[in-house]
Amino acid sequence: MIRATFMLTSIITLLTLSLSLISSSISMKTMHDQEKSSPFECGFDPKKSSRLPFSMHFFLIAVIFLIFDVEIALILPLIIIIKHSTLSLWSYLSLFFILILIMGLYHEWNQGALEWAN
Repeated sequence: MIRATFMLTSIITLLTLSLSLISSSISMKTMHDQEKSSPFECGFDPKKSSRLPFSMHFFLIAVIFLIFDVEIALILPLIIIIKHSTLSLWSYLSLFFILILIMGLYHEWNQGALEWAN
């Protein structure tokens, strides 16, 4: 019984190793290309200076997107709470939360943070 298990394990291991070696030897990834070997970071050329000016407007748009993404994750449970309850404290708190979001969006719109081209 132990001998059969050992034999089966060794056959599976040998088969796995041989298939891995065959796969890596005939793989197209063995061809090296200078462009594929160089690091790539978000569209920036890695061979230039790492202290290039970063667009502050792009950063603000990304932060606004993250803030509103988290806010949507907070609003979805509030919709279910409003649906299953009467006008209670939760309803008033959720309406207050949505009012704060609308005021924030209005402020960002007035400040010009949502306009891409100047």
